[in-house]
Amino acid sequence: MKAESVTSHSHSHDIEEGLAFRPKFDASGLVTCVATDAASGDVLMVAHMNEEALRKTIETGEGWYYSRSRKSLWKKGESSGHVQRVLEMRMDCDQDAVWIRVEQTGAACHTGRRSCFYRAVKNEDGGAKLTFVDADKVFDPAKVYR
Repeated sequence: MKAESVTSHSHSHDIEEGLAFRPKFDASGLVTCVATDAASGDVLMVAHMNEEALRKTIETGEGWYYSRSRKSLWKKGESSGHVQRVLEMRMDCDQDAVWIRVEQTGAACHTGRRSCFYRAVKNEDGGAKLTFVDADKVFDPAKVYR
């Protein structure tokens, strides 16, 4: 066996089984983050974190993210007041995805809904169709995001 293989296997084993925090950012410098409601377990949103957002989330205990469209850091609730208090953060096996369990104030979705996952995919007539589920709005985005 080549030393390189041993090192690679050893590194992989350390990442998967070790306790060192070594987030693996993608080519854009991001990791995917899934936020769930700590009480209900409902998935609230999926977003991305760069190194700074991940660090600020850990340091402050509040949800920080990186907006790919705006190319900027943002704190959840900064505009709306609908903040996320992080109760637990977990990394997946290869440390390229983050799961945070949060206490969500108000709504998680910029559309004004509690969760970003307010539509179900149904198979109708051999094709996919969306239907609303849990789609009641908690706030009016036009009044919050001016």
